[in-house]
Amino acid sequence: MIDYQEYGVQQLPHEFAIGGVYMPPLLVAALLGVLVTVLTAHLLNRYRLSRYFFYPPLVSLSMMVIYTVFIGTYIVGA
Repeated sequence: MIDYQEYGVQQLPHEFAIGGVYMPPLLVAALLGVLVTVLTAHLLNRYRLSRYFFYPPLVSLSMMVIYTVFIGTYIVGA
């Protein structure tokens, strides 16, 4: 049998068990990405910075994608 940790290869999680329900890592990253996006959009609206955007819903969608990729790569995948 091959010992992957001998070569420095980390095992990626295949699924997360939350309350007895198994969820894929991308779903968990997407949920966290949506939560961080909602918080960021709330702060942008509170400090009236969203008025400088041409189309704020597109900015929110873009932030959600960026946050999901970041969380999935560096937090969930690590």
